[in-house]
Amino acid sequence: MQNIQKTLEDYYLRLQAHPKYLQVMTLPTLQRWGVLAGLFLASQILVFGSLYLIFGKIVVIGFFASVLAGCATGVGALPALFFKDISERLFNSLLGAAAGVMLAATAFSLLVPGMEYGEQVWPGKGLWIVSAGMLIGALFLHFADSRLPHLHFDSVSDHSLDSLQKISLFIIAITIHNFPEGMSVGVSFGSGDLNNGLVLSIAIALQNLPEGLAVALPLVGLGYDKWKAVGIATLTGLVEPVGGLLGITMVTLFSSILPIAMGFAAGAMLFVISEEIIPETHAKGRSRIATFSLMFGFIVMMVLDRLLV
Repeated sequence: MQNIQKTLEDYYLRLQAHPKYLQVMTLPTLQRWGVLAGLFLASQILVFGSLYLIFGKIVVIGFFASVLAGCATGVGALPALFFKDISERLFNSLLGAAAGVMLAATAFSLLVPGMEYGEQVWPGKGLWIVSAGMLIGALFLHFADSRLPHLHFDSVSDHSLDSLQKISLFIIAITIHNFPEGMSVGVSFGSGDLNNGLVLSIAIALQNLPEGLAVALPLVGLGYDKWKAVGIATLTGLVEPVGGLLGITMVTLFSSILPIAMGFAAGAMLFVISEEIIPETHAKGRSRIATFSLMFGFIVMMVLDRLLV
């Protein structure tokens, strides 16, 4: 953990000392933001243009959807601009709804279509292929959880994130879990079903909202600048486009692995729901409101899935 922090600090110090960076920082505020916006726009044109030329329209749409889903983490962090804390009851209601959304998305947008595609590729074996993918996805998250140091959601509810090191560990946990979520969006778009990909990206965006808040609030409580806290929360979600790009290009280039890839994404998401979110929402006797919130989130996602088909 200390090595990771030191590496990031070294890169940040090098950036601050770079002549071009210093030149931009000395510009008037409006001009400085104009230059940064122009650089960002140019980078996006380069990235999306390259993806379109190499892989085609579906990959571009899927990558853009995963970017938007990741940015929802920053949107969820915005209340930190106005509040230093929220009630445990509200926070766990939001997490419960997020769990319901993820469960519905896993079932209707990954497992069901995954088995259908599996039957097309391997007749009579679709169920088993997707099941194998689920186990691989869960094992991937299990080893990532055990190998990388991090804290869980219960650290937030117990108000134990009282140091920058603890917050850094929690941010790593959010980042670990965002990768397979982004991958699930990419895999879904890679199937060629735009409606299914859209539904799943909406689901991931909705469940990212409380995660962004969970990252930003402890930082504000430690005295961080509120906008900087929102920015850090947003960055934790921007690992999702990386997973999305990997997922969509992988299944686009190798369509035969689509069923196992959908199972992998579903297994990873179920691992997060069971290991992290549901235990947290049911801690300290708050299970009833969390249960109804989960059901509400599930119903909302189920309705969206049917309406957008």
